[in-house]
Amino acid sequence: MNMRRVFGGVSTDLFPSRSMYRPLQSGGNLVMLFKGCRRFVRTTCRVSIPGGSLGNESKAPPRFLRDRKIVPDADPPNMEDIHKLYRLFEQSSRLTILTGAGVSTECGIPDYRSPNGAYSSGFKPITHQEFTRSSRARRRYWARSYAGWRRFTAAQPGPAHTALASLEKAGRINFMITQNVDRLHHRAGSDPLELHGTVYTVMCLECGFSFPRDLFQDQLKAINPKWAEAIESIDHGDPGSEKSFGMKQRPDGDIEIDEKFWEEGFHIPVCEKCKGVLKPDVIFFGDNIPKERATQAMEVAKQSDAFLVLGSSLMTMSAFRLCR
Repeated sequence: MNMRRVFGGVSTDLFPSRSMYRPLQSGGNLVMLFKGCRRFVRTTCRVSIPGGSLGNESKAPPRFLRDRKIVPDADPPNMEDIHKLYRLFEQSSRLTILTGAGVSTECGIPDYRSPNGAYSSGFKPITHQEFTRSSRARRRYWARSYAGWRRFTAAQPGPAHTALASLEKAGRINFMITQNVDRLHHRAGSDPLELHGTVYTVMCLECGFSFPRDLFQDQLKAINPKWAEAIESIDHGDPGSEKSFGMKQRPDGDIEIDEKFWEEGFHIPVCEKCKGVLKPDVIFFGDNIPKERATQAMEVAKQSDAFLVLGSSLMTMSAFRLCR
């Protein structure tokens, strides 16, 4: 039987089993049984299904993205939880998945509300009202975003992203919704509904014109050559380390930098169509999700016979209302 790994980021042995649920112990490792196979697991649930495949296996994230300080502590999965997960997939025909920032922490992108998350250090994300009303707030946001962009885009899909993409291809997931703006699901091969938008697109608040964030990055560099050179020369260090000079990665791609870096002389491009204000295509705090997108998410949730939440605290109403 040709079985491929679906969950997990470490190569382990796989062998046939006659029993689907009988747990075993071997050398201190838990042996999980799923779909006629046994899989050694430690701290991550690894599931195997026929015909699955994983992408991005050869791409290891850069050293500065492998910091474990931002990954929330968690107990290893127990057999009861594994059996529940198996039954959820086995018994549902219209399963919807909702993912949050927790699925990207192992990729080096912090979440908000865990003990090691962005809020734990006093971070306050920009609000929609701040961005639209204050040119100073916009300058601060784009300076931090520019400085953190290369680091943010270096992140590679993690075990959760590749597992979900494989489960989608195997027909085990009917629909996926994500609160994340990092596009790691897409890079793993999925095409989820991005509930809160994405930082990979920039849009005009006046005329609605949109274009890729990479192009905007080039524009920022072109009109801020000295500032860009200074940022390029800074050693970011590891996230949370003393060598990072306070330049901590944030969940939306920007980094924390000293005010002196952006307060003076940082210029922001305007819309090439109407000279309007440009904003990342992200739902900031205080903003509303577009009605069409919110309606689609709610309809999918209503039509589901099972709803699985991964990596989300459901503290935002846009996500919580889908589960009520």
